[in-house]
Amino acid sequence: MKLGALSDAIGLNLAEGADLPITGFAIDHRKVAKGNVFGAFQGGVVNGEDFIDDAVAAGAVAVVARAQAKVNGAIHIVDSVPRRAFARMAAAFFAPVPDLVVAVTGTNGKTSTVEMVRQIWRMTGHRGASIGTLGITANDETVSTGLTSPDIVTFLANMSGLSRQGVTHVAYEASSHGLSQYRNEGLPVAAGAFTNLSRDHLDYHAGMDDYFEAKMRLFEEVVADGGSAVVWADDEWSAKAMSRAAKRGLRLFSVGSKGETIRLLASTPSQLGQTLEVEYRRTRRTVQLPLIGAYQAANALVAAGLVLATGGGADSTFDALGRIQPVRGRLERAAITGKGAPVYVDYAHTPDALAAAIDALRPHAAGRLIVVFGAGGDRDQGKRVEMGRVSSSQADFVIVTDDNPRGEEPSAIRAMVLEGCETVSGASQNLREIGDRREAIGAAIAQAEADDIVLIAGKGHEQGQIIGSGADRTVLPFDDVAVARELAGARGS
Repeated sequence: MKLGALSDAIGLNLAEGADLPITGFAIDHRKVAKGNVFGAFQGGVVNGEDFIDDAVAAGAVAVVARAQAKVNGAIHIVDSVPRRAFARMAAAFFAPVPDLVVAVTGTNGKTSTVEMVRQIWRMTGHRGASIGTLGITANDETVSTGLTSPDIVTFLANMSGLSRQGVTHVAYEASSHGLSQYRNEGLPVAAGAFTNLSRDHLDYHAGMDDYFEAKMRLFEEVVADGGSAVVWADDEWSAKAMSRAAKRGLRLFSVGSKGETIRLLASTPSQLGQTLEVEYRRTRRTVQLPLIGAYQAANALVAAGLVLATGGGADSTFDALGRIQPVRGRLERAAITGKGAPVYVDYAHTPDALAAAIDALRPHAAGRLIVVFGAGGDRDQGKRVEMGRVSSSQADFVIVTDDNPRGEEPSAIRAMVLEGCETVSGASQNLREIGDRREAIGAAIAQAEADDIVLIAGKGHEQGQIIGSGADRTVLPFDDVAVARELAGARGS
């Protein structure tokens, strides 16, 4: 493909270089090949403009960068928002792409929702895939692990690769980082969904309003003109999200007890799931959802909304909800102890997510709810105290442990969490600090009685424990599910 054709994607008529053949795109100067377009962006830690000369020496024939950047020996494609320009040019290069693409943003529920959308598509006869924190899950259930929020080149290459494999439908997670850094741009996105908003990533965003604005790029710029917006209506930020979607002229699908498109009328928990009474287009339906927890119901209904908003049939979509399978590390039942107590693993690593996971399990615990969790290092420190407060006020017994301490002192992280725990009256009597995560999980399993439930929160699907940072960074193998099964088995599960 010629450079001139790609520059048309950003409305730029090149004065020179239009006939240059382009072989690919790169944002890492070490991955540049002859004939590539190089994206030189300013970052929080690294400035890509510092590596322009290296990229040109490696074969880059064009560089997308600010006007102030110095480019010698290659075509300088100037744009005030170079990340966006680079993304749109790259999207014109990577072809083919799947016929139908939807995206999900929000603080919690993104991973579960995109995976549920994929499952509904598969059960209704489409070749679908999901992209997100779990990696890429294809139509045949195989999973290719990858980056939580891949760069734009990887994202588009993955989309093109899926299309070449016959995948026609893709649902992907649109994180606030990915949206603010234009990591998933350029494709025609038929529908976007907003799940909820609560405190997270405030080490990156200036505040909650800034965090929300990053999420809203999905509705305001990424979803195609005339597309749809699916919004969980029961969140405190939902009205603002729906207002943004309406202002853009998107077709609105509101979902939840306050929803006008899919209204949740009632939910009754059972031993292995819940019965949902919903209304869609004046027709009342009963859904036997094989997942526990109110937020799992929310994710499932948002997923159904995305399918319906993009042409799915009502009967087949709601029928598929009755056959949805649990998502890895999302309220996943890892084991049942020898005494009969179930052990669940969940990715909850924010105050709201932790509260939601505890709330989800509470109706199923005739006895105590025992929670094991920690907080990650080198991340938003402000949420640690609140996580401690939430756990001690809502659980019956809490064990504070380590969770990816990274470059921080683990004991200092635990101290901040414990400070929040101790704001709850009487919490100290039902509170332990065990730094070693394996030991902490073992202690929870050992004390759980028949009617109790154990929740291991924070890491979910993750396969390692991150210790140190930079050159000293080490990832130790650690899987909460595997450890819970091993320790429960050792005690006669």
